[in-house]
Amino acid sequence: MTPSRLLMSAFILFPLPAFAGGELLLTLKDHAFTPTELVVPADTQVKITVRNDDNTPAEFESKSLGREKVINGNSSAILVIGPLKAGNYDFVDEFHEDVAKGTIVAK
Repeated sequence: MTPSRLLMSAFILFPLPAFAGGELLLTLKDHAFTPTELVVPADTQVKITVRNDDNTPAEFESKSLGREKVINGNSSAILVIGPLKAGNYDFVDEFHEDVAKGTIVAK
């Protein structure tokens, strides 16, 4: 097999993700995020789907990321973040920030 055909086969078998950092899922259930920590590659754009499995609305808020997004009950929202410098970026559900907390760690 020629090198170009081998490379083409690799793209067919292992397609590149839409975002270099991948796509992550963050779930909100019983006013708690799962997982509470998301690790993402530094200097890379990533897509996070935030799924609210509660019946009530939630507000994803991260002051360190400069993001706010209201997510209705039993629905999802997509956040595209980055590229981020290495570090920690906290987030909360602003409607329940005493219990619904998490961190994005860019390494």
